[in-house]
This record gives sequence, C-alpha cells and structure tokens, in this order.
Amino acid sequence: MTVRPHLALAFACLAGPALAAGPPPVTFDSIDGGQIRLDELRTAGPVLVVNTASLCGFTPQYDDLQALWDRYRDAGLTVLAVPSNDFKQELDDAGAVRDFCATNFDLTLPMTTITPVTGAEAHPFYRWLAEEHGVEPRWNFHKVLIDRDGDLVASWSSPVRPTDREIVGRIEALLP
Repeated sequence: MTVRPHLALAFACLAGPALAAGPPPVTFDSIDGGQIRLDELRTAGPVLVVNTASLCGFTPQYDDLQALWDRYRDAGLTVLAVPSNDFKQELDDAGAVRDFCATNFDLTLPMTTITPVTGAEAHPFYRWLAEEHGVEPRWNFHKVLIDRDGDLVASWSSPVRPTDREIVGRIEALLP
C-alpha cells in the first residue's frame, strides 16, 4: 500500500505546536540510552521504520535490515528497528534484545527500546499511522518508509523482505 500525506499535521496533533523548521519531533527511547528523534534522522534522507521481535519467524530479516543499513547509510538512509512485544514474541527486556541482536545478527543500526506499536498504548508514531492512514502492524517486521519531508511513502507487510526490489527501489529514489 502506498500513501503520500504529510506528517506535519499528524505530528502537530501528537507533539504540540509546529516548529518553524518543519514538523515537531517524534522521539523514541534508544536501546542504547538517550533518545532517537525521527525528525533528525530524516534530515539526512529516508527512514525505514520496522517493528521487530527477537522470537519471530521473520527475525532472520534482521540480516536484510543490517544489509540495507550497511549499503545505504552513507547515502542518507536510516533503518530504525522498533522492538515490540505486541505479538508476544519479544524477549523480556531491552538489554536481552540488544544482546540477542548483537550476538546473532551483529546489528549496528539504530534500535529503540521495547515499544508498543498497536492499540491504545501504541507509540505516537504508530498511533498516527493507524489513525491517519489505516497503517497498523498486523505482525512483526512490518515496514514503513518515511521521506525527508516527513511524508509517508509506503508500507509493506511482514513477509516482504527488507531487500525486496520494490523497497530498495523506493529507497534509492529518495536518496539525496
């Protein structure tokens, strides 16, 4: 499914008054401590946001996510992994997730703490996707592509591999 509405109104509703430089920031807690600001990530280029889980049948897609990060990060792409236990397939705590991903997939891409992505408790980014665009993860490894302007470009369901030709083509078209 492909949609192209602008994030400014959604971010304004979720995060307060708009800043002169564009939509206000949407912030995730980083698995390494600190904050990850979506508006800062997208200034360099597109952002692929993926809800993940360590114990899912799609977990091998971490290899593809890391491959995208390795191949395109210097060109401006950010791949953001958002671990979630909404589908009861995530480890018990962020430290265990970080260790699992580092040990089994040698992940170096940005990653959030364990974050709700569905329902009333969903992170504001995911609430915006659901409420404004009808885009809600139905399972782990749902992918969402955001461009530099904060537009939702496209989303893909869990079985679509991150290195699928369509995803890579969309990413390449958005790189500066």
